[in-house]
Amino acid sequence: MSLAFNVLNTTEPGGRRAQIDLPHQTVETPVFMPVGTAGSVKAVPQDIVESLGAQIILGNTYHLYLRPGHEAIRRMGGLHRFISWPRAMLTDSGGFQVYSLAQLRKVTDEGVRFRSHLDGSSHFFTPEHSMDVQIALGADICMAFDECTEYPADRTRAEESLRLTMAWAQRSLDHFRAHRSEVPWNRVPQVSLLKPGSEERFPSIFGIVQGGMYHDLRRQSAERLVEMNFDGYAIGGLSVGEPRELTMEVISEVLPLLPKDKPRYVMGVGYPDEIEQYARMGVDMMDCVLPTRAARHALLFTSEGRLNIKNKRYAEDQSPPDPNCDCMVCRRYSRAYLRHLVQCGEPLAATLNSIHNLAYYLGIMQRVRDDLAAQPIAR
Repeated sequence: MSLAFNVLNTTEPGGRRAQIDLPHQTVETPVFMPVGTAGSVKAVPQDIVESLGAQIILGNTYHLYLRPGHEAIRRMGGLHRFISWPRAMLTDSGGFQVYSLAQLRKVTDEGVRFRSHLDGSSHFFTPEHSMDVQIALGADICMAFDECTEYPADRTRAEESLRLTMAWAQRSLDHFRAHRSEVPWNRVPQVSLLKPGSEERFPSIFGIVQGGMYHDLRRQSAERLVEMNFDGYAIGGLSVGEPRELTMEVISEVLPLLPKDKPRYVMGVGYPDEIEQYARMGVDMMDCVLPTRAARHALLFTSEGRLNIKNKRYAEDQSPPDPNCDCMVCRRYSRAYLRHLVQCGEPLAATLNSIHNLAYYLGIMQRVRDDLAAQPIAR
């Protein structure tokens, strides 16, 4: 058994509440997933990420493959045990990171040859290798290896990229199904972080819809992936520089084509108002580095709008960062103090700012789930 998906409530505008039953956690959706690139949600300890209500986080296949290495993590019982994270985890395929290495990669039908951004060493990722790495990491959800189409891309380029992604999707799925039982979850059963009764569970795999900004290519991609029968479906190739209106168009085009009885995931989005809008449209899962990245640059998301805490006007402001927020930062610290930490270059600034931003994002999803629960159920 891989995941079980149970829709609890569907509303007329398209939003839905659901549960994704995974080996390490039953996830309530719609859900925002903090990004833990190298096995850490940057600047925030795992116990605090848990206390904020995060149900599932991301691990980055490319970065963890380079260091400490997937085989080392496998020997230590998998990524959950290595980073002491007891809840659900999703790993990306490494495709987006390889895409970002435009000057350091060569793409062929077989896979992608690239040079490490760390030391220039040469590596070769194929769909099969991506699956092997993700299985060794032991994620609850693995992603098919894809090629992210850049923006802008002409039609010839988008068609070729989609051809590769569809071929790689089938290869990813075939290899994953043949080897998914090799997850390291139960290698050290006395300290397993699995939910009780999950010993015979397997990880799941999601396919990724690509096709650039071309609606017919997106439709073609979605239809072919649905035929392959993945456990869930993601919409990728967004937040790569396109206008927000195009992002919305693609999501609106693709969502109705995806099965209603499986999770739907939009990758790499977005600002707070965007994630709320997409959740109310029927997107079940979203992730983004923005809460912690913005925090490290002193940008806070609040109910009163974005707040650049470096601004001099906050130098003696004793009010909390967000007067309408009940997070541990807003209960205890002032804007003046957070600005002081930033001005002094104190590492604590990144931690406190990140905690608040994560609380804000996760709070949006909780509010959306509560709102959906209170609305009439669509028939």
